[in-house]
Amino acid sequence: MLADLLGQEEIQALGQKAAETARLLKAGLATLRQELAAVDAEDQHLEAARRKLDGAGDRVSAADRAKRSTQSALEAAQTGHARVVVEREQSRATDARRAQLMAERQSNLAGAAQAQSALDVQERAEHQRLERLDQRVANRLQQGDALIDGGNSNFKDDVRRAATLAHSDIDYVDVGTSGGLWGLDRGYSLMVGGSPQAFARLEPIFATLAPGPDGTPTTPGRAGGGIAEQGYLHCGPAGAGHFVKMVHNGIEYGLMQAYAEGFDILRHAGDAHLPAAQRYDFNLADIAEVWRHGSVVGSWLLDLTASALAEDPALSQFTGHVQDSGEGRWTIEAAIAEAVPVEVLASALFARFRSRQDHTFAEKVLSAMRYKFGGHVERAAGG
Repeated sequence: MLADLLGQEEIQALGQKAAETARLLKAGLATLRQELAAVDAEDQHLEAARRKLDGAGDRVSAADRAKRSTQSALEAAQTGHARVVVEREQSRATDARRAQLMAERQSNLAGAAQAQSALDVQERAEHQRLERLDQRVANRLQQGDALIDGGNSNFKDDVRRAATLAHSDIDYVDVGTSGGLWGLDRGYSLMVGGSPQAFARLEPIFATLAPGPDGTPTTPGRAGGGIAEQGYLHCGPAGAGHFVKMVHNGIEYGLMQAYAEGFDILRHAGDAHLPAAQRYDFNLADIAEVWRHGSVVGSWLLDLTASALAEDPALSQFTGHVQDSGEGRWTIEAAIAEAVPVEVLASALFARFRSRQDHTFAEKVLSAMRYKFGGHVERAAGG
């Protein structure tokens, strides 16, 4: 019933649309700043040229101008070409060009301001919609109830919701959930945020959903017995669970991109432009399989990639259009706020943006992995 009330899919779709709009606006503003800088540079150059021409005209005497005119006439008679002195005409052209550039500049600034204003209105409307939904949910709850958000919400929203519900003595717990479609069989890795009291109260739920003892050996050097070994963890106060899951997904983007690019290199190892003695025709499914056994790059993501390649070595059912669900962007935003360099994670996110314009085999590998672990179906072209 809560899922129907929250309208999570609709909220996520609106959130993704707002995030994409913000990205496009930021890219447009960056381009606009570059264009304006070029306009300023050209404006300064033209102004300098105009001043130079004006100064030259003031310094040249009437006798000098007459002399040059006579010389020009003689040269024209000798060469059959006419020369025209156009200093003043050039100056007038410079002024006209500068006026045109200034008009274009004002138009661009007005357009950017209008776009920013429209985006601000959209963001405010979406924020108000979420607040209304939060209030509707809160109105259905009673003192002593608990609300668990197991989706991929922004940790900042968790902090706000927890503070709001605390006034009504309602526990709010955010749970970052990893495991995808396979969680029903494997169990879910759960990253929990909320008060210690709320976590203790709800822990039986988390213990049931988590993998539990799965045969994974204790990490060398670590004392065994903690709940993290069972596949769930209380990460901290409100928002902490989704913050950890956010970074988890950022790392996931980087891992997936590394696998995708590696297999793309293997796939093109036999391209005709390479020296004949250095061309290779690799069986990608077999390579993925051999890496699964004893390799340092072995992982569940590699298992899923190997499965996809075994089913269809060309990954022909995928176009390579790779979506992002928001956590990767929030990870980069958190890194910026903390002044932490994240070259790999940022590049992996931007690679997904590029995949929506043109597609490589690497993007097909990414799409295959997303489909395998989460059932994520590619959007239709233009969707």
